[in-house]
Amino acid sequence: MNTEIKNVLSAADDKAQYDAYAKKLIAQKSILANILVKTVGAFKGMNPKDVVKYIEGEPEIGVVPIEPGMTNAEYVSGEKIKGFNTEDNEINEGMIRFDIIFYVRMPLPDKSQNNLSKIIINVECQKDEPSAYEILNRAIFYVSRLISSQKERDFVNSNYDDINQVFSIWICMNMKYNSMSHIHLAKDEILEPYDWKGNLDLINIVLIGITNTLPEYEEKYELHRLICTLLSNELPEAQKFDILEKEYNIPVDTKLREDVSVMCNLSLGIEERAEARGEARGEARGMKRTNETIIINMYKNKFTLEQISLATQKSVEEIEHIIEENCVTM
Repeated sequence: MNTEIKNVLSAADDKAQYDAYAKKLIAQKSILANILVKTVGAFKGMNPKDVVKYIEGEPEIGVVPIEPGMTNAEYVSGEKIKGFNTEDNEINEGMIRFDIIFYVRMPLPDKSQNNLSKIIINVECQKDEPSAYEILNRAIFYVSRLISSQKERDFVNSNYDDINQVFSIWICMNMKYNSMSHIHLAKDEILEPYDWKGNLDLINIVLIGITNTLPEYEEKYELHRLICTLLSNELPEAQKFDILEKEYNIPVDTKLREDVSVMCNLSLGIEERAEARGEARGEARGMKRTNETIIINMYKNKFTLEQISLATQKSVEEIEHIIEENCVTM
């Protein structure tokens, strides 16, 4: 295996690990709480520290399948259960999974501790805006699956009033400018208005675009600055930790430090291999140009095609092609 192929494979492995650690960092409850405060109406205006306790259990990272019939874990050993179907990563390896998914509970206005509303949150991390498909179309599919997979898990039979509100939040890095959009259902009156019963707020998509440049500390960019601090490959570790602790009051424990350090090292490795591949391609192009120059000079100096072939270890056909490409009359 040549060096360039090894570099490509190593870079691909580094990118996969980088993506995995990016999800781990975003899935920290203190980070998710900051995301919820800026994107989910029920939490707006709250202190993120107060929101952490409403995140139920541990967020599932890259283990819940999206495919119909696979998201909902309805029965295990014949007993009905409630929860997401968390497939082993090695089973059905090609299966698409939600990046991060979890339940969050929120006290209703009556403040009853026994009366909690529940929301399903999905967070997807993208290194940039995808070019292979339109991201909104994919987000609509994801949010639809979050609704349909609740059947027999969160609501049974025809109890549609028990459907939980869902949010699919997409974080896209390396964008041209910082942005955030909330996409949800709307009601247009075509004839006389009628008060149809139901919850228009069930389905929510939030698209967050973030540049790789750390924005200034402003209220409207608080969430963007936090995520950029975590995922940007341009900030040194010390500055990342300083921002997390001083601006967001997020405790930087040993585990968080380790994850951030690994991401920084992976990012550096990806850049170094990209540079190495660029240098290797540059050297290859330089060698090709040198060989072509030698062939053209030999031909102009009346060497036969057979003599040039013998000297350069190229076939007569290759030499003819190079001569024609360089517009030399044969």
